[in-house]
Amino acid sequence: MTTDTANLSNPPCQLYLITPPIIKIPDFCEQLKAALDGGAVAALQIRLKQSSDDDICQATEAIMEITKPFGTTILMNDRPDLAKKCGVDGVHIGQQDSSYDQARSFLGPDAVIGVTCHNSKHLSITAAEQGADYVAFGAFFPSTTKHAATRAEADLLKWWHEIMVVPSVAIGGITHENCSSLITAGADFLAVVSAVWDYPDGECKAVRHFNQIINNLNQ
Repeated sequence: MTTDTANLSNPPCQLYLITPPIIKIPDFCEQLKAALDGGAVAALQIRLKQSSDDDICQATEAIMEITKPFGTTILMNDRPDLAKKCGVDGVHIGQQDSSYDQARSFLGPDAVIGVTCHNSKHLSITAAEQGADYVAFGAFFPSTTKHAATRAEADLLKWWHEIMVVPSVAIGGITHENCSSLITAGADFLAVVSAVWDYPDGECKAVRHFNQIINNLNQ
């Protein structure tokens, strides 16, 4: 893993943001700036499934310009081809997307590649053995952002934390009110969407609040 993406392997629990499904530049740029001003954000996944490739690349360029001073790892959802074209740090792949081996072969040894593993111990162990940089479990709670076919329990994070060194990402309906159980169970990252971008008091306070919770539980 390169120096630029080293924050994806460092404990304790960290924040992993995912873009809203639809964004408007420059409005989202202002939201992102506010979020980063709120505190540490280890990673940002660009997930714009309803946008054209050109629009995704334009948005990615603007996002990378904003996040560069903060050292945030930028990942592309599903698309190793766009990850390479846009020059981001890596890709997050689902079980119906490119295989891990295909993504690694295409992006090279230094790219960060995360794999969706739902609530499956088998899928997560397989991904880790192949060389995934992290595995993502979920959904832990109901989500308004994406319908989840599977539900995961915090015990899965605890099991993973006790036996594996590959980081875990918890995803699915995570809010300030319910994240504590995931942190104490051993999640390395909290993947968050609406709890930051739709936070009533703004993105800055949303990120600050998450980091306060994480820091308090890690003391």
